[in-house]
Amino acid sequence: MPAPYFSLPPTDRVRSPLTGWTRAHWEALADRQLDALLPYATPGFAQYRLPGRASWSGVVSDGLEGFARTFLLASFRIAGAGGGADEPGSSALSHLIERYTEGLTTGTDRDSGEAWPALTDCSQQMVEAASIAIGLHETRPWIWDRLDTRVQERVVDWFSGFVGGRTWDNNWRLFQVVSEQFLASVGAPHSQSDIEGGLDRIEDWYVGDGWYTDGDGRNFDYYIGWAMHLYPLLWARMAGPDGDGGRGKVYRERLGRFLGTYPRFFGGDGAPVHQGRSLTYRFAATAPVWMGALADCTPLAPGLTRRLASGAARHFVERGVPDERGLLPLGWYDTFLPSTQAYSGPASPYWASKGFLGLLLPADHPVWTERELPLPVEQSEPSGHYTALPAPGWLLHGTPHDGIVRLINHGSDHNPLEGPATDDPHYAKLAYSTATAPESAPHAWARTVDNHLALLAADGTPSRRRRIHPLTCEGRRASSRHHAQLPGTEEEFPIESTSVLNGPWELRVHRVQAPAGITVREGGHAVAGTTRPHAEQGPGWALTVTESGLTSAVVALHGWDEETGIAREVEANAHGPHSATPYLRATRHPGGATSHVTLVALTRDVVHPQALRESITCVVDDDGQVRITFPDGETVTV
Repeated sequence: MPAPYFSLPPTDRVRSPLTGWTRAHWEALADRQLDALLPYATPGFAQYRLPGRASWSGVVSDGLEGFARTFLLASFRIAGAGGGADEPGSSALSHLIERYTEGLTTGTDRDSGEAWPALTDCSQQMVEAASIAIGLHETRPWIWDRLDTRVQERVVDWFSGFVGGRTWDNNWRLFQVVSEQFLASVGAPHSQSDIEGGLDRIEDWYVGDGWYTDGDGRNFDYYIGWAMHLYPLLWARMAGPDGDGGRGKVYRERLGRFLGTYPRFFGGDGAPVHQGRSLTYRFAATAPVWMGALADCTPLAPGLTRRLASGAARHFVERGVPDERGLLPLGWYDTFLPSTQAYSGPASPYWASKGFLGLLLPADHPVWTERELPLPVEQSEPSGHYTALPAPGWLLHGTPHDGIVRLINHGSDHNPLEGPATDDPHYAKLAYSTATAPESAPHAWARTVDNHLALLAADGTPSRRRRIHPLTCEGRRASSRHHAQLPGTEEEFPIESTSVLNGPWELRVHRVQAPAGITVREGGHAVAGTTRPHAEQGPGWALTVTESGLTSAVVALHGWDEETGIAREVEANAHGPHSATPYLRATRHPGGATSHVTLVALTRDVVHPQALRESITCVVDDDGQVRITFPDGETVTV
């Protein structure tokens, strides 16, 4: 693994036997990012105009984003060190306080030439204001309380754009909640109905077992942790126990339930499962874990909390994040724009600052002092770890011997409940993992081979998996239905898919309604790296292997042709410039209903697909019932 681009403290393998990281590593990582911003600051420090693709909101909004999101990081660093009074590097922290104080002063001065855009309905400024509100609350003794009265009035005037304003009807409601609660905390005019209305609205999105959906629909991703759980508890922290109306207790109970399974989303190498939008926020995936400790509602042992968070941070640091400039690029490891969205600007990745929430916990807190404990995927379980999450419609499947976690998706599509639907590669796939990423560049997404069951038009254009209708999710099995529409036609064809987990494998059973003559195709996981993956094919099977030994394989058990294929792409995958996906095909569909059964493998083991095919028995009855017997003797019926 290459060395990080900056110096880190010595590792501590006694306290942190799994990652070697301590609080000092987190402070060093925070300081490196904050120091690296200086060349990109405007003269009055109100904006940080970082290099990279601009967002759709424009350069001034992007500059505000650079201030707000890094101020969140700075606030955790400042407050966590008590303002730096007793900190060895107190001079640096004093400069940090001065720098962001000057930025607040300049940004709210309409005549400064660096003024922040006004808060208008549904504007990007609303997102950034929430970070500033949290930062001001956490650093109040060192920044807000020391501001000149006129500057305080200007800050209040800027935040007042929220009062009575309209936000998008999703996690954005919470930006208004925390920002107006900040106004309330400093005795400024605000709308209590705005605050209560936003908190009431998220009740409509709570679906049980600790899970929210981010707005109407089936919107399950990391926003549930770094937004839907995080902001209500930060609001409760601002409001105080006497001002939260009992809501704080509810939010703590919900986060506790959510965290009960959350460590299962992280691989043995620290990587989070690569699913959902805004993945360029990286470290932010650890925010709910730190929040659980901060709000004293976590079911996780302190050593597990730190192991998860430090493992995730170390995962990115060892892969060149921050980069040689000390910046967080738009991407996953290095710059990769297909894993971002049009709203993402050069400073968008600094929502990663939420992942540093743990610095608010004192240095003698058990999360910093107790010995690290292993993640679930690091704990011995010969057949692997299986977790069913009915609320989002997911199965999690971790294998200790290679540290890979796979997410089987039968429930999250990021579409509205009604009306037109889309198919985002970060939501529409049948599976995701900690070791792979979907093929998400436009040229690859047009072909959409990986982890997708498609009906192919005559020209090879695939059908799409847009709105997903979950059917079951329990034990080691989940199923869903979607309607495939062939390009150029209005007719839709139902496809029902079931996933069954066994050992390191996923068994997929598809019941397909299709017109006669078309081709059905199914792809496995896309694997990627800096070099072209090796590929092998045989009768009814195909596999691809990266230079590091990560193997993706598909094995035909029923309903497929003997001829298979490999789909190769360049610059299409967040894990590397060269990627490849094995796939199966069934040509000349007879029309009506057919069954297709596939064994899917993603592993660091050596795979012998022909031997697997010969050792697994698959029988399909005339009525479509499928019975599969695995090499260990287990029989499943679908």
